[in-house]
Amino acid sequence: MNHHVLFIGNDPAVAEAIQEALAQPGDEPPTPVWVRSLADGVARLAERGIDAILLDLFLPDSQGIDTFNEVFRAAGRVPILVLTARADEDLARQAVQRGAKDRVLKEHIDRYSFRLTLRHILERAAIDEALFLERERAEVTLNSIGDGVISTDKQGKVTYLNPVAARMTGWSHDEASGRMLSDVFCIIDGETREPAPNPMDIAVRQNKAVGLPHHCVLIRRDGFESAIADSIAPIHDQDGQVTGAVMVFRDVSEARVMELKLSHLAQHDYLTDLPNRMLLKDRLSQAIALAQRHGSRVAVLFLDLDRFKHVNDSLGHAIGDKLLQDVGKRLTAAVRSSDTVSRHGGDEFVVVLPEIEQAHHAARHAEKIQAALSAPYAIAEHDLHVNKRGDQHFPG
Repeated sequence: MNHHVLFIGNDPAVAEAIQEALAQPGDEPPTPVWVRSLADGVARLAERGIDAILLDLFLPDSQGIDTFNEVFRAAGRVPILVLTARADEDLARQAVQRGAKDRVLKEHIDRYSFRLTLRHILERAAIDEALFLERERAEVTLNSIGDGVISTDKQGKVTYLNPVAARMTGWSHDEASGRMLSDVFCIIDGETREPAPNPMDIAVRQNKAVGLPHHCVLIRRDGFESAIADSIAPIHDQDGQVTGAVMVFRDVSEARVMELKLSHLAQHDYLTDLPNRMLLKDRLSQAIALAQRHGSRVAVLFLDLDRFKHVNDSLGHAIGDKLLQDVGKRLTAAVRSSDTVSRHGGDEFVVVLPEIEQAHHAARHAEKIQAALSAPYAIAEHDLHVNKRGDQHFPG
């Protein structure tokens, strides 16, 4: 690849020395471009296509460190090599401190060391450009994905925050940078409401990828909560030493709601929303275990609606379904919050009464339930009655 090197200087002897040094045989030599003033140099840089700059700080229209400052602003990422006289080395050192890649004495522009210095600067610039492009690609990718990304250093201070993470935490990149992760990424256990452990600390300490607890909730800066899932992994340097961690997380609120809904449906009757046989079995086992531990009893009541088939056949399944729903609501209202009302199937219901001291206590509960069920049910302009004997009456 042919490089173009811009010499900004007014000394013909230096220009000739540069020309001779670059014209030596070997690899394809850089092409020198010579301008005599700061204004011409800035104008040439605006045209692009320059790979390195050789700069004399003393020009007809600019002197000293101000010359470097102007060129540095115009150069962008083009590397600058300052050419200096021995008496001006202090100015050259200032230029290096402000961003110049190196400095060379004008009298040392020779065929070997000068070309070697320039080649090193060009190679370094190519590597820096490749790294810049790679970093740009990575940042564009991270800014485009739908997940939040946060990285920290080894001390747990935030070093990067992508737009999704900024939106979910309520902290901008500039606000979050340098802050401790715990200030920016506030998480709690969604079930206990207790603060969750810092995932970055765990990843760094254990030097392995980890995940958050299943029910983790992120609290945004303004107090808004969202369920999240994520993974955290340590970041290593070339020697394998941990230098920080990166976390990728996403909002799973909708998935969590669906998960809870499916879990509820798996344990409840689809029509009445009462516990189904599976949940009833679990509740009954808990009640028996509790009774054994406390020396109490468990009562189980079985109920069915006589002639319920006649309701479906004569008035339709929609009214029959509504009757079952209303019966379930009355049963739930007639028992204690610690009791379980379950639809066992069809027109059958089961009531589990834990911690009953005497059998006659269960009988009183049964009488209360019968009384609650005996009141008429007004459904679709029909008054349906379920009396204590289980009879149902339908108006003509």
